[in-house]
Amino acid sequence: MARDYPINSLGFAKPPAETRVVVAMSGGVDSSVVAAELAREGYDVVGVTLQLYDHGAALAKKGACCAGRDIHDARRVAEEMGFPHYVLDYENTFREAVIDEFADAYLAGATPVPCIRCNERVKFRDLLETARDLDADCMATGHYIQRKAGAQGPELHMAADPVRDQSYFLFSTTAEQLDYLRFPLGHLATKAETRALAARHGLSVADKPDSQDICFVPNGNYAAVIEKLRPGAADPGEIVDMEGRVLGSHRGVIHYTIGQRRGLGIGGLSDPLYVVRLDPDARQVVVGPKTALATRTVPVREINWLGDAPLQSRAQWQISVKVRSTRPPREAVLRPTGPDTAEVELLSPEEGVSPGQACVFYETGGSRVFGGGWIHR
Repeated sequence: MARDYPINSLGFAKPPAETRVVVAMSGGVDSSVVAAELAREGYDVVGVTLQLYDHGAALAKKGACCAGRDIHDARRVAEEMGFPHYVLDYENTFREAVIDEFADAYLAGATPVPCIRCNERVKFRDLLETARDLDADCMATGHYIQRKAGAQGPELHMAADPVRDQSYFLFSTTAEQLDYLRFPLGHLATKAETRALAARHGLSVADKPDSQDICFVPNGNYAAVIEKLRPGAADPGEIVDMEGRVLGSHRGVIHYTIGQRRGLGIGGLSDPLYVVRLDPDARQVVVGPKTALATRTVPVREINWLGDAPLQSRAQWQISVKVRSTRPPREAVLRPTGPDTAEVELLSPEEGVSPGQACVFYETGGSRVFGGGWIHR
């Protein structure tokens, strides 16, 4: 006679030992704690680490995820906790789906966010398929975001700790992916709790520093990486004001970002000037006063919508949005213009809104994430 089992902590009506979970392990403390906790609870844990770029180059670099050192650390945690661990070579996929687009977007004057594309195109697409191939019931990650049961199915919510919240980087998670994913750290109040759990499990990574950089951009030097990927990208050109008057010269558009004030090399002017636009075709950096940076209307495309009703079921939605990962959500009106395009009107203008960044949608005054899209001009 079949037994009725209570729902386990991952949401399945069967014993943990009969529930297989693939844990995406970067080698850092967060994903290591997820794997260790689930192994301690008795789940059938399989650890998977992605090798995303050249191993030789990776071994020489600290402070970024998925490097050779991190593969070693992930494997060691698996050995300590007694579950299988696999390393998958995703170098070609990563280069095509993430690095090449990053370089091209940067050359086009945008400010891309490759971590979002990596989650969207590698971790939550290809790795998720691998998890299904391994007959896993679900896939767990160490991201700080919450998955909550809703009336229409699983909902995406901000992490309990606003300092650690990673919802900005996960807006493109689809409803179907959300059904399969689990985020066991999202409810923790602080990062210190995660480190305490790592220490309790005796994990070798308990004191490992957090990665700060984009994994393939050592020391945050974007321009050096772009020059290596696209030789000739750093062609010099003119710095011009908003009327087109030449104020100076620059050493390549890729060295500048929207909103930048320092390092322009055009002294002797009474009012400070900021980069307001990049024109890679004309090889021009356009500068203007701070007021020129204020943006109220933001066109968004490639929208991933996670609301209960379809995006185009209303003429407009009252929401809050983030236009940069480091900024708090601001109130806005979302007006759909197509199946996956919209215009976002910010109720108070924001400075430094840049093409290539994400615009992420939130419930006003709440924690729910309604998806988001890409700012395109």
